[in-house]
Amino acid sequence: MGFHPINLIIRFLLELTALVAMGFWGWQLGDGILQFFGALVVPIAAAAVWGAFAVPGDASRSGSAPIAVSGVLRLGIEVTFFAFAARALYETGGTSLGLIFGAAVVVHYALSYDRIAWLLRA
Repeated sequence: MGFHPINLIIRFLLELTALVAMGFWGWQLGDGILQFFGALVVPIAAAAVWGAFAVPGDASRSGSAPIAVSGVLRLGIEVTFFAFAARALYETGGTSLGLIFGAAVVVHYALSYDRIAWLLRA
C-alpha cells in the first residue's frame, strides 16, 4: 500500500504541510528580517535534507539517490522531519494541530507497512 498512487499523494500533501509548518515556525523565531530568514531557511534546509538523502531504487521517490543511504537511515530522516513538523505545529498552531498532524503521519506510515518493511531491508 505504501507505493499506491493515492498513498503517495497523501505523503506528498503531508510533506507540503510539514514544510509550511516549519516555515511558520521559522517566522516565529525572530522579528523583522529574522522572520523572513527563519521562514525561508528552515523549510529550505529541511527540504534539502529530505531530497538529498535517499535509498537507491525507492519506488516512492524517483528511484535515484543523490546521496545514497540505508533504508534505516532514510526512515530516521523521515521520522525526524515529520516529528519536527508536528512539534512546530504544536508550538505555533496549538496542541490540536500538532496532534492531528502527528496522528495523520502515524496513520500514513501504518498504511505504508510494505514500504517500511522494504526500507528496513534496503
